[in-house]
Amino acid sequence: MIGGIVMIFVAVWIYQSAVKANVSNVLMWVGISVIAFFVVQTLLVQLNVSILESIRGGEADTGYERDLTSIGDRKNEGGFQGIKGALLSMFFELMPPLAGFLAVAFIRTKFMLKEKISLTNLFGGLKELFQSIKQSFKTAGK
Repeated sequence: MIGGIVMIFVAVWIYQSAVKANVSNVLMWVGISVIAFFVVQTLLVQLNVSILESIRGGEADTGYERDLTSIGDRKNEGGFQGIKGALLSMFFELMPPLAGFLAVAFIRTKFMLKEKISLTNLFGGLKELFQSIKQSFKTAGK
């Protein structure tokens, strides 16, 4: 869910950047960026699953699996506990969308805008994105 929201912001960000820079084939760049975001996010989610399975030990016992007619959620025995577990869970949840965003920022800077890689170039246009979103919520009569 977080990845979907970030993907929407990324698509709008790429669209605004391409229009502002008068890039030809604006929708092509939006499509390339969204596909790149999705691919990077999917690969990292698969990597996270592999890491979690290796931490768990990879055993598939009857306590973990539920049968198709049962009601309720499966029992996940021995999950992450404590602050370390909370931080690991947050890392595994937030890393795929963040890596997808960074991949799109690289594509935007290097290939779409053809600029030098720097922090200001990578994240340029984000302030304008959020300002335009804020402006869209204002009503005309007030």
